[in-house]
Amino acid sequence: MNTQANLGERVLALVAQPPDTECRASPRPRDAADRAIDGAATKAALAAGTLALPAGPLGWATIAPEMLTVWHIQRQLVADIAALYGRSAELGPAQMLWCMFRHTAAQALRDLTVRVGERVIVRPAAQALLQRAASAVGMRLGKQAAGRALARWVPVVGAAGVGAYAYWDTRQVGRAALQLFESEQVIDNPV
Repeated sequence: MNTQANLGERVLALVAQPPDTECRASPRPRDAADRAIDGAATKAALAAGTLALPAGPLGWATIAPEMLTVWHIQRQLVADIAALYGRSAELGPAQMLWCMFRHTAAQALRDLTVRVGERVIVRPAAQALLQRAASAVGMRLGKQAAGRALARWVPVVGAAGVGAYAYWDTRQVGRAALQLFESEQVIDNPV
């Protein structure tokens, strides 16, 4: 349980401030974003697979660094996609959290956004809402970490599986960012 709370805190710290990006608005943002997604997914797969190679108890020590490394790659991907669409100013903690963990913990993030037709309505995320969502994501990720621990007992096959999952996971993050930044996004400010 403490590990899950710690993961929730790490998730909140991760999304609190979007990273800087060297990307600029593109005349063909979808093509540039597709290339960015492919590159980030490959980078995440290689990093995760490499960190998953040590076996047994030593391998357990690599679980947190592996997860954090992949999250940092994904975090940068979201910021890069926002920039490619010329929408970096709209990227805040709620959008980062939604893009990075929507496919993993959709139920936990249901209070952050609503899709209405072609628009995505982003609800204002008070710190309490972000903390609650990050805690729920942390609980879900804690369960996934247990599965990663099992992969450490079968080094090469486990590393390949961890790398393949990081590739898929990063592509899902990229798709969520595309969905968010290709659509009209409305920041819902209550009156």
